[in-house]
Amino acid sequence: MGEGAAVPGFPFGDWAAGRWRVGILLRRVRQGASLAITGLILTLGSATTHAHRGVDLPDSATEAGGGPTRSIAGWADFCRRMPDECHIDPTQPKVIPLTLAVWRTLRSVNARVNARIKPMTDQAHWGVTDRWDFPDDGFGDCEDYQLLKRRMLAERGLPRRALLMTVVIDEINEGHAVLTVRTDRGDFILDNKTDEIRPWKSVPYAFIKRAGQESAAWVSLEEDAGGGRAEGARVATAEP
Repeated sequence: MGEGAAVPGFPFGDWAAGRWRVGILLRRVRQGASLAITGLILTLGSATTHAHRGVDLPDSATEAGGGPTRSIAGWADFCRRMPDECHIDPTQPKVIPLTLAVWRTLRSVNARVNARIKPMTDQAHWGVTDRWDFPDDGFGDCEDYQLLKRRMLAERGLPRRALLMTVVIDEINEGHAVLTVRTDRGDFILDNKTDEIRPWKSVPYAFIKRAGQESAAWVSLEEDAGGGRAEGARVATAEP
């Protein structure tokens, strides 16, 4: 039988038409599967985007800075008792690269300490007007919250040199302490009054001074040479 000869009694036309229909069906199935996979990828990508919206990095902020000034007496006493907490390591960076992981860590530590520590004045806690210490018994005032946050962030690998104790005059004209975190996106403030971490220019405070990054001397942050609101401070935390 020669090549290509028809087989007697075999319905070749019907067989060929059947193969053609099967081929079309297979192509449609493959196209449908491809579209389904593409849709799944797009859906997963959208879900990932939405999942990260709650922890997006903040916009860049400015940096706070000024000339040298003397430190707070409470900080000096704290450093005498705990020198390792105040040692300045010149090999550490002055600013922290603000990655998404670092931002999550800052938010977590700030919220955890704010929730864990109960407010208590130094007079009620220690019997003195101003004492800087870790609130390991679960009680403390503003600077104690920030000292604990600083310690916890250092334990998580952030450089102490970029975690700076800072004193301000708050919205009710009283002395207050916050923690300044210096990053490559600007200076951000951790505060026991809020779980929100804000750029320093966005908080409703007058900044007085903060710990230095080069020596034991602090850095003045006052915008007006006369001291402005600092003269009305009613607590030792924000002593001018």
